[in-house]
Amino acid sequence: MAKYRNKLPQLSGSIFLTDGGIETTLIFHEGLDLPHFAAFHLLTDVRGRETLGNYFRTYANLARD
Repeated sequence: MAKYRNKLPQLSGSIFLTDGGIETTLIFHEGLDLPHFAAFHLLTDVRGRETLGNYFRTYANLARD
């Protein structure tokens, strides 16, 4: 049995926020071409990093609100 199976944060009863499927969102909603369905390629240039920032900012705003 996994060491932390009973200590997972989503099981604590507190609010737990996660993203909603980055590759699916970026490909099907943003129209991006992600090689091998992998978002890490976006880290290689400024525009890609901005795209990732915008994606995660939506979740940060949701958590803040």
